[in-house]
Amino acid sequence: MTPANIPTLRFVPAALVLASALVFVLAFAGCRMDRSGDADASAEPPDWARSALWYQVFVERFDNGDPTNDPTLDDIAGSWPHIRPAGWAIKPWTSDWYGRSAWETAADDDFYHTVQLRRYGGDLQGVINRLGHIQALGANAIYLNPINDSPSLHKYDARAYRHVDRNFGPDPIGDALIMEEEDPTDPSTWRWTAADSLFLRLIDAVHARGMRVIVDYSWNHTGLTHSVFQDVAEQQAESRFADWYRINSFDDPATPENEFSYEGWAGVAELPEFAQTVPDGDSGRRSLQEDLQGDLHAGPKKLVFDVTRRWLDPNGDGDPSDGVDGFRLDVAEMVPLGFWRDYRTFVKSINPDAFLVGEIWWEQWPVRMLDPRPYLGEAFDAVMNYRWYMPTRSWIAGALPAVTAPEYEAHLDSIEAGIPRRTLEAMMNVAATHDSPRLSTSLQNKGVYKSGVNFRDNPQYDVGPPDSLTRARQRLLLMAQYTYYGAPHIWAGDELGMWGGDDPDNRKPIWWPELEMGRESTPGPGGGSAGNRVSADLDLLEYYRRLGAMRSEYSDVFVNGELAYLFADSSGALGYSRTYGGRRISVLLNAGDTAKELTFTELGLSMPTVALSSGGYQSDGSGITVGGWSGVVLTESDEVP
Repeated sequence: MTPANIPTLRFVPAALVLASALVFVLAFAGCRMDRSGDADASAEPPDWARSALWYQVFVERFDNGDPTNDPTLDDIAGSWPHIRPAGWAIKPWTSDWYGRSAWETAADDDFYHTVQLRRYGGDLQGVINRLGHIQALGANAIYLNPINDSPSLHKYDARAYRHVDRNFGPDPIGDALIMEEEDPTDPSTWRWTAADSLFLRLIDAVHARGMRVIVDYSWNHTGLTHSVFQDVAEQQAESRFADWYRINSFDDPATPENEFSYEGWAGVAELPEFAQTVPDGDSGRRSLQEDLQGDLHAGPKKLVFDVTRRWLDPNGDGDPSDGVDGFRLDVAEMVPLGFWRDYRTFVKSINPDAFLVGEIWWEQWPVRMLDPRPYLGEAFDAVMNYRWYMPTRSWIAGALPAVTAPEYEAHLDSIEAGIPRRTLEAMMNVAATHDSPRLSTSLQNKGVYKSGVNFRDNPQYDVGPPDSLTRARQRLLLMAQYTYYGAPHIWAGDELGMWGGDDPDNRKPIWWPELEMGRESTPGPGGGSAGNRVSADLDLLEYYRRLGAMRSEYSDVFVNGELAYLFADSSGALGYSRTYGGRRISVLLNAGDTAKELTFTELGLSMPTVALSSGGYQSDGSGITVGGWSGVVLTESDEVP
């Protein structure tokens, strides 16, 4: 998670695990592998997750399906930047992203300050309305960013874990009254709000389409408006929850000053952290033994388990088919592994087929990513696989640190070593998320992946529309994403050609094809005096649909197939095959200007068929020439020797 409410935040704290101690961690954690590298069945991800094509939805910016539930200033009170501008109103969905309403300019001169107060009214009805769009992409699994009740647009500052956000359902006022009557720590007092009930209908609608849905939670912290933290802030040391958070000092009523001080995630005051049996130091590091033996405080841990049970089996009948299919777990390295091991056991006891995917990201920002192996199997079924995207971008876009095709192949081999195959097959291979620049924008800018990647931090960063070469690179990268080990992931809007830098510019309202969007007054090198025309890229959308259809048609190969590299040369061309059940699929990717000529004999093929292409190619029956910045997927159904 990158907290959207603190625009000056530039890093994720250091990792908990040192790569040099990996062997010790694997042994201590009891990571169960046999000599072939295959994991014990109890540590394996569910089969459906290996076949997943993920679609990620940030509900507030997805679709406003019910304007009657739009937020008010009272609904968002307690979210950063803690101001209440006169004249505040919902932002029109089709308006210029960089254009500022009167209430914004009156409140503050800084676009990146007041933009966090905007609301566009996205809700769960909007998600229900767009399920057909999602399914038409070939997506069969939805990952929802947090939908727990919260005053912010991003929802990581939970006001109530146990309920869906009041403005995502049809009765915000009634839902708020229900929440006030409950004991936040006693599930016997919890009721179902209108928003909760709508979410249960969404789950049913997703399942009726043969799809899955997981939800995002952060078990590291709450928000300032959470009733438990509010009790601590009011009652101080006398609160029955006084030991739930990482409190540095309570207020001394004998002095005029307020000495109340606590730890917030990454130093962010809006995200007070739960107490742990082994608290983090200032650096974010723990010893390995401490991390494995650590846990959340018993109070928050029980609350987390109660909320988890609520959404896994809503009616409590022992049949989890009416609940969510798993969880995406935020800032997972900031919570002790001891907790995660217990959490996995608890979740799987309710639904053995539930999927747990952790956000395991940076060891040393912005150059080295955290090795996820200590978390796999013992804690999570998979992680968000930023480690696949970062080198893929470096190869295809020539982005820093640039790598050749042979170096790229060697890098992937290195980061995948020791990870069981079935786990690799379930990794969520992301190309963009709510915490990174849009895919096209990331490829258009050649700097490092996560430093100076928006106009606020880097006025030379291009946050405007991609050029034709960038679009070609995007298509090529997607071809790799859909054909390599792992489960492809779409950040909602990328399929429609949206552009934008890192938060908040990656969280614009979706450019639905039927909407007439206003022109965008893009700043910096991507702008222009007349602004940029904004509309859905229907050709790109069709390419995403073709990718999804291909992935579905040959799912047995892409999910289960062995991968073997065919060639990798310094000009930028790379080829590999996927083989399973008598079918071989060959993927030829040319991330260079020079055409790549290949004979079918050297590829081990006889009469292949083109399953998908991007860019240009020519074939004379004996071989194929793949043009610069082009890719081809070839399939051959004859029995593979």
